Amino acid sequence: MNPAQLLSHFDRISEAPAAIPRLRRFILDLAVRGKLIEQDPRDEPASELLKWIQEEKARLVKIGEIKKLETFEPVEVDEIPFTIPLGWEVIRMGWLARKLGAGSTPLGGKSVYQSAGVPFLRSQNVHDDGLRLDDVALISRSLHERMSGTHVQRNDILLNITGASIGRCALVPSNFAEGNVSQHVAIIRLVLSDIRQFIHLSLTSPFFQKVIDDVQVGVSREGLSMQRLRPFPMLIPPLAEQHRIVAKVDELMALCDRLEATQAERESRRDRLVTSSLNRLNNKVDPDTFRNHARFYFNHLPRLTTRHEHVKKLRGAILNLAFRGRLTSPWRETAEFVGTAQEFKLSVENARKKAWDNKQVASSSRKYLFPVEFDRENLPTIPDSWVWASADAVCSQITDGEHIQPRYQLEGLPMLTAKHVREGFVTFEDSELISESDFKKCIARCKPEEGDILVVSVGATTGRAAIVSQSRPFALVRSVLLLKPLISPVYFLRWLQSPWCFVWMRQASEASAQPHLYIGDTRRMPVPLPPLAEQQRIVAKVDELMALCDRLEAQLTTTQTESRRLLEAVLHEALSLRSKSEQGVVMCGGR
Repeated sequence: MNPAQLLSHFDRISEAPAAIPRLRRFILDLAVRGKLIEQDPRDEPASELLKWIQEEKARLVKIGEIKKLETFEPVEVDEIPFTIPLGWEVIRMGWLARKLGAGSTPLGGKSVYQSAGVPFLRSQNVHDDGLRLDDVALISRSLHERMSGTHVQRNDILLNITGASIGRCALVPSNFAEGNVSQHVAIIRLVLSDIRQFIHLSLTSPFFQKVIDDVQVGVSREGLSMQRLRPFPMLIPPLAEQHRIVAKVDELMALCDRLEATQAERESRRDRLVTSSLNRLNNKVDPDTFRNHARFYFNHLPRLTTRHEHVKKLRGAILNLAFRGRLTSPWRETAEFVGTAQEFKLSVENARKKAWDNKQVASSSRKYLFPVEFDRENLPTIPDSWVWASADAVCSQITDGEHIQPRYQLEGLPMLTAKHVREGFVTFEDSELISESDFKKCIARCKPEEGDILVVSVGATTGRAAIVSQSRPFALVRSVLLLKPLISPVYFLRWLQSPWCFVWMRQASEASAQPHLYIGDTRRMPVPLPPLAEQQRIVAKVDELMALCDRLEAQLTTTQTESRRLLEAVLHEALSLRSKSEQGVVMCGGR
């Protein structure tokens, strides 16, 4: 690995997703393959190191610290899928350890924890970069003494063997006083502590992490047993080479730390600039100042939008500007309007009354229900030429899907749920089917048609909205609202997608334990109404700018793909350079 080469490409490489973590994994992978540093033929081979360990094990047996010398099957050649450098050995984990076992859980569980005492280490305390003791549990000294078989000692290696953090591994520092460990963590105490840093490095490398993943117990992959950990094949370089490898890894990881800090600071500055620029666009300023802010932002758009989150913020800003009249303010100054917003609102109310009349049958005595008033709290500022209306006033119907779930079957007509309402469109992917008779009952009250708006009304995606396009007939479940707009469906959808309206829907849905946007709340939702011509202009302008956002996202994806390829090329070149310096191959052995 050449740091100068890495730095020369860093600006482009860093655009690749997870570039720095990928570099860290690559460094560790080179280390355990013996490709990170040059070998020194003067080093005493690892076979001598194994003899030293064998002698120490015999001594420990003699003094009773180890019960007996255990034998292990030799490591097969196919267990290590790469060539092993000259002078290295490969041996089973159990052969290297004087103690290899899981911790234990005290009777009483968490109830035995107290405010003072001996540290009781759990999986959350074990991290690859060391122990984290800020949230360590404490147990009494008497309990610690009773759990004598799981005492943690300085220079031990702790390995998480269950849960989401399985494989995470920490070196216990030489200044560690005392502690105990839970059953979710294994203690690896080596016969020769001099090799602990290389063993720790090996266990955190991609190769050994894959070994750990592959040998977890059971179909549910709940944990790593000691029976599986003991025969792990461990690569052992000469001791002097181990020390040089560890030093080189530390050097390169420190470089990664600096690169990561540089990247984080650069992204932080860019995020602050994006936020500041978008805030200036959304602030209430005079038209000339707004144009200057907009010109600055769009002139620097490629530099400001380097992540998909930036484009998402831009989409939100565009909709905020649109529904505050900012996108059409220059147009309003010169446009010749036919009809006012108030006249348009009146025409919509007439259309609403007509739609109600058309639904009535001759024998019906139901009276026409006038639209409810809109929620007037904390409304955003709109131009003086616009008016507010409630969603109830601009829709001929607001309802929800079927409350009594029909039985699904193999054939029939589709019934869609909240998961079929995507951002702006409806999908039939993985939709369930109901019988024709059930379908007719469902659509008698709630019949989705082209141009209708669907809004998710329950759960984590509450507020997500889509337009019904030309499609086959379908029914809805109760977790989706159906709105039949009497104004432009696209204009209405864009309003529902705007940050202010989305927040309004989320807040309206928080009255219950689970987010739930009720029909009554939806009816009083405020909707800004410009004159019809300006609505059409807003839709056209928003579509134009959203198309720009689409191009930016495509460009970001392309840039990230190219950065990923460059990263892989640099890493491949580094690996090729190391391969040229290989001095030979040895066969796998065992003890």
